[in-house]
Amino acid sequence: MLMYWKYLSQRYLGQKGQGIVEYAVILAVVVGIGVALSGSGDTSFSKSVQGLFTSLTTKVKALIPA
Repeated sequence: MLMYWKYLSQRYLGQKGQGIVEYAVILAVVVGIGVALSGSGDTSFSKSVQGLFTSLTTKVKALIPA
């Protein structure tokens, strides 16, 4: 019985399971951000991302001295 417990604990409670959970959490966050951006108003997700990058580019260019 102890042999089965050791096998199961190593199989399902080891480091490999932790990595899969971390990837799943990152994927859920990315999908959540995508849904939040695409659901705001009548703009599409690509327009939201484009607007974000345009805004960031404008702010970075303002910081760089001429």
